[in-house]
Formats: sequence, structure tokens, C-alpha cells
Amino acid sequence: MKAVIFDMDGVLFDTERLAVKAWDEIGVKCGLGPVGYMVYETLGRTTPESVKIFKSRFGDSFNNSVFQKEYREWLNAYYENNPVPVKSGVKEILTYLKENGYKTAVASSSTKDSVYHHLDNAGITDYFNEIVCGDSIEKSKPEPDIYIKACELLGEAPQTCYAVEDSESGLKSARGAGCKVIYIPDLYEAEGGTLKCIDYKFESLNEFLEHIKKT
Repeated sequence: MKAVIFDMDGVLFDTERLAVKAWDEIGVKCGLGPVGYMVYETLGRTTPESVKIFKSRFGDSFNNSVFQKEYREWLNAYYENNPVPVKSGVKEILTYLKENGYKTAVASSSTKDSVYHHLDNAGITDYFNEIVCGDSIEKSKPEPDIYIKACELLGEAPQTCYAVEDSESGLKSARGAGCKVIYIPDLYEAEGGTLKCIDYKFESLNEFLEHIKKT
């Protein structure tokens, strides 16, 4: 194996639980009621894809421009006083990979602004050889495009790249690209056909790092 490609939300950062809290508060404010549960239905999706899911659920009562404005303001207020919540083991695994000649990339459905904000805030941007964001690809997860592009930019065949994911759409995307799929659960618990997408399941990045050291 020559490279490791990481999803961002739920893998590098504990931001999905933060979104649940934010969406509950914003949903009430927008007259939709607590909608934090929608995070589970949009895991791994780009913003346009998530908007489609919201509109299919709430119809005309969902005003995306208002919801997005409220969400940006909520996050801005939060990050004025709090750092991005980094998952346990992030610095350790990135340091090991860099020191041992592995290539690394981020393949996130989030926007470029969000991805770079989080990576810069955590001080880990320079650990990655390539960064692919949701607004730089035509088809979002679960389509394989983002992982195919990450592998191409790294100059490595998908079969030689680990893809670290936590969501159903992400796992399917990585499998479709032909990567070696690593599943580290966060909010989503894989079941059914999704289990066939997984090569290895670990409980944390630390556990995955121990696997890398042994191979």
C-alpha cells in the first residue's frame, strides 16, 4: 500500500455531532422543528445533494438560503470560541505516514472553504499531498469520482490506496473507485449490502495505525 485517502467529517474531525446540535437549533428557528436527525440522511453528501434530500423531506417549507445563512452564522459563532474538534489519533497517524513515505490525501464532500478552514485550524494541511473537495467534482459520493480523482492526483492505482470512511455514501464511493476500504464508525453503523464495501473495520484511527505498522 502506497497511500491513504481520508474522508474529513467524521474521520478526521468530530464535526458530524456538531452539525446535529446546530441543525436541531436552526430547524426550530426556521419552523421545521429539531432536524439534527437529517445529518444521518445526508452523511457524505455535497451541499447540493443534501439540499435535494431536505427538499424531498420538507418541500416548500424548507428555505435553503435561510437555513444555510443560519448554519454559517452558527458555525462562525462556534469557531470564534472553539477549535475544530479533532478526532483521536489524527496527528499520530499523519505523522507516521509522512515519516514512512506514504502519500496522503483528503477526499471530502464538503466545500473547499470548509475543508481548508478545518485543516488549517487543526494545523494539519501540510500533511496532505492532495486535497479534493466536493465542489471540485461533478458527481458526489456515493459515486466513485472523488476517490478516482484523488488517486489520479496522487499518481497511484486505487488498489494501492487505503480509503478511510465513516458513511454509507463514502464507503460505496471508495469501493466503486477500487480502493482498499477502511471503515471507522462514527454516527453511521454499516449494515446490509454496505458491509460488502468494507475491507477492514477499526474502532479508531489509532487502531488503523497499528494495522499499518504491522503490514
